[in-house]
Amino acid sequence: MKRLSGILTILVLLTGTRILAQDPYIISGKVFDSVGNQPLGAATVRIKGTAIGTTAAEDGSFHLRTAQKLPLTLVVTSIGFKSQEFLVSGDGTTGISIALNTRRVLVDQVVVTASRVSESILRSPVTIEKLDLRAIKESPAPTFYDALENVKGVQMTTLSLGYKVPNTRGFSGTTNSRFLQMVDGVDNISPGIGAPVANAVGPTELDIESVELIPGAASAIYGLNAINGIANLKTKSPFQYEGLSVYQKLGVNHVNDKDHNAALYSESAIRWAKVLNPKWAFKINVAHSEGTDWIANNQHDQYFDVGNKTNASVAAVNPGADLINRYGDEYNSDLRTLTLAGKKYDVSRSGYLEKDLTDYAVKNTKADAAIHFRPNAGTEISYTYRIGVVTNNYQRGNRVRLDGERIQQHALDIRTGGLSLKGYYTTENTGDNSFNFRPLGENIDMAFKKSPQWWNDFTTGFNNAYNAVAAPTTQNVQASLNAARAFADNGRFLPGTRSFDSVRNKVIHTNNWDTVGAQMKLRSAFVHFEGQYDFSRLIPFIQVLAGANYRNYFVTPDGNNYVNPNAYADSKQADSRFDYYTYGGFIQLTKKLFEEKLKLTASLRADKTEYFSTKFNPRVAAVYSPTAQHNFRASFQNGYRFPTLFEGFAYVNNGGVRRLGGLPVIAQHTQAFGNSYINSSVTAFKNAVNADLNSGSGITQAAAIQKEAGILVQSTYGYIQPEHINSFEAGYKGVLLNNRLFVDVDYYFSVYDNFIGQLDITQPKNGTIGGGVNVNTATQIYSGSVTKYKMWTNSRSKVTNNGVELGASYNFYKKFTITGNASYAAIVSSESTDAFTPAFNTPNWITNLNIGNREILKNTGFNVGWHWQNAFYWNSPLAAGNVPAYSTIDAQVNYRIPELFSTLKLGATNLLNKKYYQYLGGPSIGGFYYITIVFDGTGRKASSPARP
Repeated sequence: MKRLSGILTILVLLTGTRILAQDPYIISGKVFDSVGNQPLGAATVRIKGTAIGTTAAEDGSFHLRTAQKLPLTLVVTSIGFKSQEFLVSGDGTTGISIALNTRRVLVDQVVVTASRVSESILRSPVTIEKLDLRAIKESPAPTFYDALENVKGVQMTTLSLGYKVPNTRGFSGTTNSRFLQMVDGVDNISPGIGAPVANAVGPTELDIESVELIPGAASAIYGLNAINGIANLKTKSPFQYEGLSVYQKLGVNHVNDKDHNAALYSESAIRWAKVLNPKWAFKINVAHSEGTDWIANNQHDQYFDVGNKTNASVAAVNPGADLINRYGDEYNSDLRTLTLAGKKYDVSRSGYLEKDLTDYAVKNTKADAAIHFRPNAGTEISYTYRIGVVTNNYQRGNRVRLDGERIQQHALDIRTGGLSLKGYYTTENTGDNSFNFRPLGENIDMAFKKSPQWWNDFTTGFNNAYNAVAAPTTQNVQASLNAARAFADNGRFLPGTRSFDSVRNKVIHTNNWDTVGAQMKLRSAFVHFEGQYDFSRLIPFIQVLAGANYRNYFVTPDGNNYVNPNAYADSKQADSRFDYYTYGGFIQLTKKLFEEKLKLTASLRADKTEYFSTKFNPRVAAVYSPTAQHNFRASFQNGYRFPTLFEGFAYVNNGGVRRLGGLPVIAQHTQAFGNSYINSSVTAFKNAVNADLNSGSGITQAAAIQKEAGILVQSTYGYIQPEHINSFEAGYKGVLLNNRLFVDVDYYFSVYDNFIGQLDITQPKNGTIGGGVNVNTATQIYSGSVTKYKMWTNSRSKVTNNGVELGASYNFYKKFTITGNASYAAIVSSESTDAFTPAFNTPNWITNLNIGNREILKNTGFNVGWHWQNAFYWNSPLAAGNVPAYSTIDAQVNYRIPELFSTLKLGATNLLNKKYYQYLGGPSIGGFYYITIVFDGTGRKASSPARP
């Protein structure tokens, strides 16, 4: 950052003289609405036939300096209005008034992400959605990133106030490695986590220009695991948006919240862009936000949900309870079967609620700086540096506290003619204060008393209470179980005490999850290079686009999340950095036929990732446009998703359950894949043995084990392979009713195989399972002499899903517009014989409806939105069960003050403050009420070529 500041200082000093003194003309004027005579801030004014242009200020004024000879023609555009050309001659270059006529609906937007080249959104070969500046400003969502939730086909999963995960077309998760998020074409991923940390290191509210989103597979031209969708966040060019802008938001949440008092939220941002001369420009963005997170406090008991039956007779006081947001009481690692009063009972440790383990503060400080150089009219070179430091709550297998997570990115972009080159380097460091909630809860309990001693004390406490009653009854058993826990927990560290805070702090800062620590230390990075060339200038009769990319990950093992694969052969390399590379390339052909009414596109991509053979991804698409208002599209594509770092190389001992990566270099040393039992069969086996022992028949434990050993099912799953999808899509975009109605509808059908997920297995510590019934290993399974794994592997199910998505926008009266969308998604078929079925984790129905008027009164606009989604089943390593349906109402009213270049916005999400959650184990979300003021000085004195 210091180096970049020094470069900028030198450039300012070098260009301190009037380099623009040779520019003889200053063209200035005002752009306004022809109907209401209101100024049109952010209108684009460009000299026809050139890349020179500027953006109007909030009061509609613009200033354009140019050496272009007169006369010249200005092309003036604004979102929602028809573009207009204006001739400027020697008679006058100042005081120009340009009136634009309203366009009923947006039909002329240009997108790049769908085909990697500029094209009309109406004629895109695949479904693509776009949030432009006007849509962002008019949305009742508090940020542009939150506004994605109202886009057609998008499902949002809220992990934290500052961490939201978008997904499209099913198979959602809290770490969505199937969805690619980019900023100006640069992958925004956190390499160690395997997905973006929402917008923690992305554009600020002042620098975002638009968001382009592709639902569904796009790996045929992007690779990089883009099989569920892409979001490309596009920022403002300093050449086109020059000036100073300031943003301040104040909000409040936790209103009438039983878990927390009302809390303030603040977000501030500043943007400064400067055109130094026609060739050089720079921009700087800084933003900071902080508040109090939503609280996850779901105390539903999962013990019986996963198939356990032993404690059915004492369900009211279940001693084996596993509450969703309590950590240290997990049924798969913190539970032991005890013999109490001649009966078998499952008993878990007490654990700690999430709200007792964290303070729920959320913070995000981010900054970026970019310098742009245009040596000639067709070339632009830019360097961008980004840094984000974030504190919030996140979930992978368990809930995780990211405290001071720091992500940095350096990106170099070169565009000239048909050639585009990119190179970027991203680093991640979770700092010293991040931690995993599960080992934190477990190891605070372990610091108080080791588990074997605790279970002995529980037995003693039970016997003392039970034997004190002359004629024990069921009620006495329940009372004795409660007394046993109180006896075993006597002296336990209690939240809110100094002793608890002291041991909590020690565990958080100890990097050993096995028995003493919970610290999460990720040190990872990657370097990425890509290039593409458009051969259209060389081959005029067909558009040919070709590109290639290379990426290499660098991982520093921490002893918990990762180990060096070479450490098995050489222990000295355990802490040494290891790499993981991938490279690929594509070619795309596009041809227009029949007077350009038919556009055909075909592409082929090849990807090679370390440890896997080369995979090929084809895509074919057609768009038929009988008229400019009606556009029909169809496409078929094939895609692959390669394992993320964590899926391939994980080596996490998390509370007695090791999460093991599925690559042979990691997993083969454990022999866990073949020499283990499926966990669901282990649970059924223990239930059966305990039922026999509790039956009163007098059967011995050894005999019961031998009798029920046949229930155990050996795992036959193999090492991880790339996930694969075949996807078909058809759709229509049209403009109807004299340009008042815009309709977009699509249907998709996808077939997944080799779906990547986690399989729960249990391995006996000694011996080989072999074929048939093995009493020796069954005895170890029942006694707990085992190693438990969550293995990354592939489902054997071939899963098909389909869906329909409909969106419409209708300008029904003057400036009143109603927009809405509905998305239907469902599993068509799945093989039930698989040990684990891919988690769809998606509502069948998601709907959004908005009504608004950008100027219902002079300088005053409003927008009201309604969101509804139905109930659905959620399945993840943390919890599984039904997520209830919910609906919310969002609203905003804004007031523009053109003479101050400012806008006030008063808004609310979940206006009625009805609590809901978007996944099981996630936070409960209430109302958020905010006021925002934006001073936008961009364009007031701009003289800037538009982006080439």
